[in-house]
Amino acid sequence: MENKLFRIADFDICIRFADSAVADADLLTSFLPFAINLPTKGQQPLLTMTVDNTMQRDKNRQLIRSFDTGNGDTVVYRLSDGGYQYVICNLEGEACCLLETHDHFSACFCATRGNNAMRHFGLNNALMMAFAFAGGYHGATLIHASCIKKGDWGYPFIAKSGTGKSTHSGLWMQAIEGCELLNDDNPIVRLMDDAPYIYGSPWSGKTPCYRNIRARLGAMTRIDRSLENNCERLSPSQAFASILPACSSMQWDPEVHSNLCNIIARIIETTPCYTMHCRPDEEAAQVCHQTIVR
Repeated sequence: MENKLFRIADFDICIRFADSAVADADLLTSFLPFAINLPTKGQQPLLTMTVDNTMQRDKNRQLIRSFDTGNGDTVVYRLSDGGYQYVICNLEGEACCLLETHDHFSACFCATRGNNAMRHFGLNNALMMAFAFAGGYHGATLIHASCIKKGDWGYPFIAKSGTGKSTHSGLWMQAIEGCELLNDDNPIVRLMDDAPYIYGSPWSGKTPCYRNIRARLGAMTRIDRSLENNCERLSPSQAFASILPACSSMQWDPEVHSNLCNIIARIIETTPCYTMHCRPDEEAAQVCHQTIVR
């Protein structure tokens, strides 16, 4: 049994490989900046993932639903003991990973399938889902966003895929001195000492930006395409409606969904939220920067 330790958003993660010849740490290149040699003193892992390719589907399960993840489909089943089983498929509909979760997602098991690219896809998606739902019990959530870091503050931009999150981040880096990319697809927001921080993660979409850094959360901004550049502050109800779809959740699970709603509520209480109506130009970055930066 090969064990690998990682520290992500100040949580320890343990990944155990039952057969390192088939499913080994080479599938986790984006995790390398987060690797640690020893567990953090006095802290239990947020989750332990055991990768065992001999694991089979539990026949005693109930279909819950399937959902589109943007890069494939995931089918969700409920197990008789209250846990979940997920079949993670790629865009071609091929099953790449079987994931089983128990006990607030702290104990997880998975089996990868197919060629190396399929196993890489399956294992990374399994870990991302497990982290998102386990983190909810500890004040953390993954958010689908592109995030700029400027000084000690982080500024994530949320929007539907293809709306221009990454474009807007790129314009900030072109037009505004001192900006750097923290993560381009799935940063982590975590409440620490009642204040929200935003962290880099091993999941960054098509942009290889895997940075083990954090910043205070400065503002949340939704990008909205428009013919004019205008940034408006949102009311609490508008902010909640904007942030919720950008976060990983399972609305059919009351406890998981309640965890997320509580985190979002606290973010809104402590952090200004905006909509940036914009064109894809440098003026948009300047207008947004002048409005939201602390």
